[in-house]
Amino acid sequence: MRQAVSHANPYLLGLAILVISLAYLFRALRWGALLAPLCPAGLRNLYIATTVGFGAVFLLGRTGEVVRPVVLPMLDTKIRPSASFVTIMVERIYDMIAVVLLFAVNLIWFQPPANAGVEFGRVRTAGIALLLVALAGVFGLTQFRKKSPGAIGWIKRKLEGRRFVPARLTRAILSILEQLAGALRVLVNARELAVTVGWSAMIWFTIALANLLVFRAFGLPFGVTQTVFVLGWSLVGSLVPTPGGAAGAFHAATAAGLISLGVQRDTAAAISIVLHIVDFGPALIFGVYYIVRGDINLSRLRAKTSSESVEHAVEDEPILTEELFAQTELNAATARD
Repeated sequence: MRQAVSHANPYLLGLAILVISLAYLFRALRWGALLAPLCPAGLRNLYIATTVGFGAVFLLGRTGEVVRPVVLPMLDTKIRPSASFVTIMVERIYDMIAVVLLFAVNLIWFQPPANAGVEFGRVRTAGIALLLVALAGVFGLTQFRKKSPGAIGWIKRKLEGRRFVPARLTRAILSILEQLAGALRVLVNARELAVTVGWSAMIWFTIALANLLVFRAFGLPFGVTQTVFVLGWSLVGSLVPTPGGAAGAFHAATAAGLISLGVQRDTAAAISIVLHIVDFGPALIFGVYYIVRGDINLSRLRAKTSSESVEHAVEDEPILTEELFAQTELNAATARD
């Protein structure tokens, strides 16, 4: 790895880091668009929470996902904790659909190299299957959003009639479902859908560009199709719950994608490690900066990210009736106008 990195182009690697830093700004802007129907937030607080959160993911793995939605309410007390958590869930849905869509569409005209190490017919079949699952998921979420008042009311009646379901658990489930229904308004509102899809496109364009720059820094003559192909493998690895921001699983999946394109094993390992650092390292630097500057209190953050604190934060959210749900919709529409 050291030998491979020593021959990499440092200027292209530096440019990749700058591009990824821009991607975090786009993530903050998209998060703000997802939060808008529930409780608007300032861009500065969104960017701080985004970088601190992804820095935590780099250090702690997927358990660090809880940091980002906890940090934002600490910075802005007007932000509901449950709204923050739910919009992160919607973000993950956007990102998974975006990468699956890119991966599947890219496979249509992707031409594997002659020395490919995998059967690309099976890869194409898997890509199409993932796309169909993603589209089915979007359809299901859209239907839930349209029928959410009745569906949530039905779930409430069923849960409240069960003695073995604790009242605290019932309140938590109902609160999450109601906030999720509010956040999913972006799927049925043309303007909000266009805004969030637009920011998602900018996010993944910059991520793909940064990955391409890393590949070129190592002398690989990759283009857009090869970059998106490897990006799909990386996503699969990042979904595996391991410590350190999917360390190990991300590297193995990314390296496997590179090896399937004919890249030597040692070079593929080096690229996967550097790519991981480029994707998450800038967030860690920004996060440490904001903590040192005093924007984030570490002791308070540790207390807020405990499982019990997160549970109580969700439970304390008000439960909406159908009338209040409709009033929330009216208020959001008025504010947008």
